Amino acid sequence: MRKMILVTVIVFLAITVGCTNDNNENSIIDIVLTQDEINDLLFLREEEKLARDVYLYSYDKYGTIVFNNIASSESSHMNSVLILLNKYNIEDPILENRGEFRNTTLQKIYNDLIELSDISLLEALRVGNIIEDLDIKDLTLNESRTEKIDLLSLYDFLKCGSQNHLRNFNNQLISNGGNYVPEYLTQIAFETIVNSTNEWCGFN
Repeated sequence: MRKMILVTVIVFLAITVGCTNDNNENSIIDIVLTQDEINDLLFLREEEKLARDVYLYSYDKYGTIVFNNIASSESSHMNSVLILLNKYNIEDPILENRGEFRNTTLQKIYNDLIELSDISLLEALRVGNIIEDLDIKDLTLNESRTEKIDLLSLYDFLKCGSQNHLRNFNNQLISNGGNYVPEYLTQIAFETIVNSTNEWCGFN
């Protein structure tokens, strides 16, 4: 818990000072987001909630601690995105109730993943792989649509966390006799991640 709080503080500092610049012209440019950047932040905020809510559902059903631990991490990720939404005066899209989303695409994904998670613990662990696989793909796309330091710092932090989550879920899946074929990452990218050790996801 102390480590999670420390990382959240680091994220807050990095993304709130990332646009500070003595050059007023550059500062003005930095505080204006494109529509793609706004859309990416809105989607990402709910995408992190989707991960948290699915993992909490699986933890309630199976009691396997990995779901609870990673759900707590996803809550931290949600808060990190919220800091940037507030910084840029973007309305938070989050609905309070678990499993409810404004974005209809994410609502359908959530519903489909809950059905899979209901089948068995093995499928719930595979769902964990699917979510983190998707998150890494989306964060990589987000990175390609911005040059803003604070957004890139956030995406790098979240992608690092998702890679750790993918390693953890994949290890649990293998330990329970299952396997995962990536749906979004290439096989090479997936194997590179899961065959490496967990990373420290702070900021340099």
